[in-house]
Amino acid sequence: MPEEPADHDAVPTHWYNVLSDLADVEDAARLRRARPDSHVHRPTGGIAPQIPLSMYRQSVGDDRFVPIPAEVRETYRRWRPTPLRRARRLERFLGTPARIYYKYEGASPTGSHKLNTALAQAHYYKQAGITHLTTGTGAGQWGSALALACQSYGIQCTVYMVRCSYEQKPYRRVLMELAGAEVIASPSTTTEAGRAAVRRDPDTDGSLSIANAEAFEHASTTAGRGFSVGSGENHVLLHQTVIGQEALTQLGALGEFPDVVIGSVGAGSNFSGLAFPFHGERVRTGRDVRLLAVEPEACPKLTKGHYAWDYNDFTGITPMTKMYTLGHLFVSPGIHAGGLRYHGAAPLVSAMRHQGLIDAVAYPQGAVFEAGTAFAEHEWIVPAPESAHAVRAAIDEALDAKEQRRERVVLFNLSGHGLLDLSAYDQHLSGRMHDMAATDEQIARSLTVLPRIDEERPAHAHRAHG
Repeated sequence: MPEEPADHDAVPTHWYNVLSDLADVEDAARLRRARPDSHVHRPTGGIAPQIPLSMYRQSVGDDRFVPIPAEVRETYRRWRPTPLRRARRLERFLGTPARIYYKYEGASPTGSHKLNTALAQAHYYKQAGITHLTTGTGAGQWGSALALACQSYGIQCTVYMVRCSYEQKPYRRVLMELAGAEVIASPSTTTEAGRAAVRRDPDTDGSLSIANAEAFEHASTTAGRGFSVGSGENHVLLHQTVIGQEALTQLGALGEFPDVVIGSVGAGSNFSGLAFPFHGERVRTGRDVRLLAVEPEACPKLTKGHYAWDYNDFTGITPMTKMYTLGHLFVSPGIHAGGLRYHGAAPLVSAMRHQGLIDAVAYPQGAVFEAGTAFAEHEWIVPAPESAHAVRAAIDEALDAKEQRRERVVLFNLSGHGLLDLSAYDQHLSGRMHDMAATDEQIARSLTVLPRIDEERPAHAHRAHG
């Protein structure tokens, strides 16, 4: 497909709210019942995280479309709409009748989709009077996006980065520091949550659950600080739907509609950003499309986890959500796809999976990097390890179409480039990479610590800034 100049007027004016099209899903109704003053399940002394009231309202509203603030949309226009491309050379290599399209979010200033919500969150936190944001990050894509957004809005930023990624991906740390952020390897000794994790396992690789616990604790100590997350929460998934809305328009201009929409899942933001608008299209028009979530065998919450109430962080200080989880104490093996090592899936993604609206598949690390290498060879883009999971599934869909001898339109989210992940590809190419899978025993042990609660009690709520 020939390259076309970006049509900045095509940047969506609204975010799409999937809750409006989940009226018959019991779990989505439960999510709507949350109120800022409702009961929060937490241990004694726990503090509910705070988000601006404007973002909280977005996360539980019924409106199908939520206006994007003019200031945020104007900044989106610096790189959006992102390209929709057809992987013709990969198709020829595979010998498949499938037509493979990908939405390339690596075209953003930080190289991934995360800036879509980072800018929106910085905008709302600034309006709420927050002067310092803290967060946890896995592979660093979210941390670098929030650091840049905070710099843009004159907000201080502190990032707790999962230790194995801090060591594997030093240039992501540099990118955050370049934007003025303080970056701390997690678990650290600067918080009680970090010290507790080290006491439990002195050699731990860390996890996003631990990093979030540390960031949450850091945010709770001083007025004017806020805790921000890059995936999982309803408002985060909402902000990412610019991806799928653009893809709908771009495919429509080509006379195409996908048979399958694919995205990798850590907690669910890049998958949801692409897939949710296609679910809305499925509901409103009856067009058939399969939504496929892809995860690593090292952290298989959608394929091997339980659908249950659980905490979002390691210490259990954050409110609980109902989700597919491996248990908040679960620590994934240290795969290179650090952004996919979170123990649970977003409540909305989990509810849709529970109702059969989403399919899921898990892959070993080696097969993922084989797919990423093939994509780099034929399409000249190096996928981030997280995005390479979606590439793997797209290739398998295309090979299945070849075996079935039928056409198939495959769309996936190439959620970020891997130019800061070349050490991982070096390990793959040199034969030093090993598959890492969570064992059934490890998962079973972690699931024994799931909290026991009354299902009739309301879901968690966020206390909100005025």
